[in-house]
Amino acid sequence: MATVALAFSGGLDTTVCVPLLKEEYGYDEVIGVNVDVGQPTEEFDEAEETAEALGLDIHVVDAKAEFADLCYDAVKANATYQGYPLGTALARPVIAEAILGVAEEEGCDAIAHGCTGKGNDQLRFEAVWRGSDLEVIAPVRELGLTREWEIDYAAEKDLPVEAGDGGVWSIDENIWSRAVEGGKLEDPNYEPPEDIYEWTAEPEGETTIEVAFEEGVPVAVDGEAMDPVPLIQHLNEYAGGYGIGRTDVMEDRMLGLKVRENYEHPAATVLLTAHQALEDLVLTKNERSFKKGIEQEWSEKAYQGLVFAPVVDALDAFIDETQDVVTGTATVKVSGGNCRVVARDSEYAVYSEEMASFNTEDVAGIAQEDATGVAKYHGLQERLANDVKQSVSKPELATDGSGEADEK
Repeated sequence: MATVALAFSGGLDTTVCVPLLKEEYGYDEVIGVNVDVGQPTEEFDEAEETAEALGLDIHVVDAKAEFADLCYDAVKANATYQGYPLGTALARPVIAEAILGVAEEEGCDAIAHGCTGKGNDQLRFEAVWRGSDLEVIAPVRELGLTREWEIDYAAEKDLPVEAGDGGVWSIDENIWSRAVEGGKLEDPNYEPPEDIYEWTAEPEGETTIEVAFEEGVPVAVDGEAMDPVPLIQHLNEYAGGYGIGRTDVMEDRMLGLKVRENYEHPAATVLLTAHQALEDLVLTKNERSFKKGIEQEWSEKAYQGLVFAPVVDALDAFIDETQDVVTGTATVKVSGGNCRVVARDSEYAVYSEEMASFNTEDVAGIAQEDATGVAKYHGLQERLANDVKQSVSKPELATDGSGEADEK
């Protein structure tokens, strides 16, 4: 008996995939897999109800802890993509690994998803799955399905379909971010209504939040130690109440399409801001400069769903080496939807208040006048280059009316 494991959310795409995998692909049994990375409870309830109505065996895998660990890797890498904290992109490899695990445990012959051929998720899922021996199936992409066709097909088959939020917005939520797209948001000139937001309130009021880190990893908020998942959930609720973590961005997808995305990410905003501030205190200038390139490459690979790539292991090795000293606290002020650093402290600070003070004459035995020689050399090559340009005369060019220049 041929069996296929399906990434199943209970939405329109994955619901229509269930009968299509049997009718069009000839599979005898479809196993649904739903992976918990922090979605709302009602989403799982709806998926369970839909699966029951379809007669679909569904497995729910709790991967919140694994996902939170990857989010903390992203904090250490100060990972953002085109100005916003990565969320959906980080979740997909975790989800894909969990689904693959179920497929292998159940002895499936194939593994399937309901992604279209236009988005990023098809690539992120398949980058994980194609490392296995299982056949990879993408019915929506391979059959060229449109949403209108799926709605008609669901009605014809009397499938238990819920479009989600009245079909107005497409929403992807996990503990790290909440992404909203579709509908009128596809018009870049359309101002989003306030009701698209759930995690963040209208910006008002202000407070400070102190985050403690140990070797680059957040371990406490305002003096209270917390494990990763509850710490992230706490900051989403607390900082979100001050309007922190909204992003409206024109995003370039992997396949070249430019799309408008709206994100909410209060905890990610606070933790990334605090972590960067602490790094600025404890890392040397050369470390900070070189790490920027490492962070850019890490973020690009994470956006592509390639966090398992060998190059990411190498990037992680450098990042982890720098995080040995990223231990201490950073305090941010959240006000009016903005999050900014107001204090930082670490025993590893590459900083001396005495040396930096204008009231101190010498620095580590170096007198101020010792800098005169350095000042004379500083910019010497640039001054020389400018002098050379001014001293060399260039030949004048004239034309005879033919459009071709002749040298005089």
